[in-house]
Amino acid sequence: MATQNCIAISELHPNFSHPKVVGIVIAKTDVRSFPDRKNIEIERFTFGFTIKDSPDFFINVTVWGSDGYVNGHASSFSISDCVTVENPLVSSKDPEKGDKFCPTTPSHYRLLVTEAHSQVCLCADMDTIDRLLPLIHLPVKDSRDFYSLGDIVANGQKLDGTVINILAAVKMIGEAKQFTTSDGRKGQRLELKLFDDSVSSFPLICWDKEAIQLMQTLVARETVLFIADAKISFDSFRGAMVATFISKSIVTVNPDTREASLLFSYAKEVSESGALDLDEASGDLTVDSITDVYTVNQLKQKAKEHPEAFFGITFSFISKLNLDSSVSKVIKTRCSRCKFQVTEDMQSCSNQLCPGKDQAFSGSADFDLLLDFTDHTGTLQACSLRGPVAEQTLGCTTEEFTSLTGEQLTALKWRFLLERCKIYVKILPSTKMKSGIRGMILACSLADPGEVKKHMSALLQQL
Repeated sequence: MATQNCIAISELHPNFSHPKVVGIVIAKTDVRSFPDRKNIEIERFTFGFTIKDSPDFFINVTVWGSDGYVNGHASSFSISDCVTVENPLVSSKDPEKGDKFCPTTPSHYRLLVTEAHSQVCLCADMDTIDRLLPLIHLPVKDSRDFYSLGDIVANGQKLDGTVINILAAVKMIGEAKQFTTSDGRKGQRLELKLFDDSVSSFPLICWDKEAIQLMQTLVARETVLFIADAKISFDSFRGAMVATFISKSIVTVNPDTREASLLFSYAKEVSESGALDLDEASGDLTVDSITDVYTVNQLKQKAKEHPEAFFGITFSFISKLNLDSSVSKVIKTRCSRCKFQVTEDMQSCSNQLCPGKDQAFSGSADFDLLLDFTDHTGTLQACSLRGPVAEQTLGCTTEEFTSLTGEQLTALKWRFLLERCKIYVKILPSTKMKSGIRGMILACSLADPGEVKKHMSALLQQL
């Protein structure tokens, strides 16, 4: 469809007759229904979306009509699609009424799409689509106007009920949970965990189907979000602050900004290094509360069927443990403030986002080992053994380790290598690993033969 006769959003005015506007969809709400004011027997349907046609201009569009008309339009396009809005009514915004629940826009007007006069269809002009697509990566607010997660946590309940902008990376995307309210309405809820250089995990909650569908397409640990107008509130059940995606919110995925680029590099680095998991090695679980015993094959199978983190015990042999390789491969130095890995001789943190970048460098050296464990069903490779868990397992601190002789290192290695151990492990999905999963050791000790026999008998009975 040719778009030469389209009107730019910046030039729209109520005096125009039969306007045609083209733009990329940057936000969209769910369809809602309510009784007609004139005839309570009839239900009216509506949903809203926001389109952008230039770096600085975007406008809200509201669709009204019957069930078939509104739901037909709602299902015909999604966020990031380019659409043409034909013959909408251009009306002035009313900040006291419906507009206060819509995204804030620079336009003085809004567009009304009605069944009798208007139409929304996907744009088919490739030149127009190519021109509009880059706009999806430009935040609708000043790219420097945001709170870090550390700022939110530091301000605490002072921010309760406020609407702010957030720049953060996606750590984890939960499962969408369906529910039915007491009055019979169906709903859904999705929780994401965000992180940045100041906070390793912060909840973002979505209730809208449209927002949930968008969030489910994201790749955890490889996506940065700029969320304009997220609501911040104090969750008394958690005793902590949470962010909620509301009808005013607009999310920009992987924004084309310097701040987002720095955060993306940081997210990639800490994700690959495993530092993201240092603070949350066992989540809210204590090792004592982990009771499920698995073979290696069962761990792999469960990870395939349930792509979320889970915990278990395995009685397996340590089949690879390179304790006698160079110290720099066994002990890593990280910045105390942002957990970024640094080389030993560096006197400052190389993370551009580090909150202590201009201060005296403060680092800590910790064990950061990779080991393989094996049983009669297979091998799980490159499992992380880090920090205090490694110290407890090996029975020495990093300082003591660095003073061991070659012979002592070999002796320490053979205390565990090819020995059956009782290993408490957290299994995480991982795009970096060939197997698609990786293990994080939460505790490891030489196994008691009686306990091994008991559990092996139980596992054999299951087969």
